[in-house]
Amino acid sequence: MRAVWLKEFGGPDALVPGEAPDPVPGAGQVLIGVTFAGTTFVETQFRAGLPGPFRAELPVIPGNGVGGVVLDGPADLVGAPVVTSLNGTGGYAERVVVDVAAPFRVPDGLALDDAVALLADGRTATALLRAAEVSAGERVLVEAAAGGVGSVLVQLARNAGAFVIAAAGGARKTAVAEDLGARETVDYTQPDWASRVGPVDVVFDGVGGAIGDAAFELVRRGGRHFSYGLASGAWTSVSAESAAARGVRLHRGPLGSAADLRACTSWILAEAAAGRVKPLVGQRFPLERAADAHRAIETRATIGKTLLEV
Repeated sequence: MRAVWLKEFGGPDALVPGEAPDPVPGAGQVLIGVTFAGTTFVETQFRAGLPGPFRAELPVIPGNGVGGVVLDGPADLVGAPVVTSLNGTGGYAERVVVDVAAPFRVPDGLALDDAVALLADGRTATALLRAAEVSAGERVLVEAAAGGVGSVLVQLARNAGAFVIAAAGGARKTAVAEDLGARETVDYTQPDWASRVGPVDVVFDGVGGAIGDAAFELVRRGGRHFSYGLASGAWTSVSAESAAARGVRLHRGPLGSAADLRACTSWILAEAAAGRVKPLVGQRFPLERAADAHRAIETRATIGKTLLEV
């Protein structure tokens, strides 16, 4: 089968197209023919050899989320369109094998590529919104609002009745966030961006660094600051002591058990199938151009989710 290999850590060009043996399902497993593979910022860090949630011995096929059709397994699953997470690797390939309980059937009314776009980012956005307990009338600031997670957060917070302020880098991205339902937008590449936001009840911090630090200063006493990403290259540096002194709930880390996250995935897929959430797929690359996909993500040239077409 066709696949993309990482044989040594490095830049995007360390991703090399090649061949790999076809995987064979064992007892209690299913074989999936991959149509789309998702890409994430975390995967670019893994490729570069930076610390993160994924560990693997090289050479390895990267990729943690895919969508396709079940080719072999229980009779009631064969032929079904599904999406599934892997164990951190193996997704940039034509076929994958997973435990029979791992895949999610794609609901009627939802396209397979949209389901892949929501698999990781939609799950994360749902878990964040639930953990932050966003309620109607609250002012919610979403950073990286035109990104994969941020674009879903804008919609979920809007659907919860919140007043959503979307922060993103550049006019193109703020316009996307406005189209998704943000009531106000702000370009955080401008030095005075934070002064134009005003107090907020909740911050969803997907950028970290100086932008995350500035966003924390906007949170009212009793508010919440949830860090979920470090697109800037560094986590927000706010200490637990600083947050406690201002009565702000600070969160960075797990967002629930494995069962909780599966429930979040099922829920967001159903919301999208019902038309209440629109996945944002901004870029598509052929599998063989995985290096270009990583390059686009790292240069902040992307909108929403970036998919590999297998």
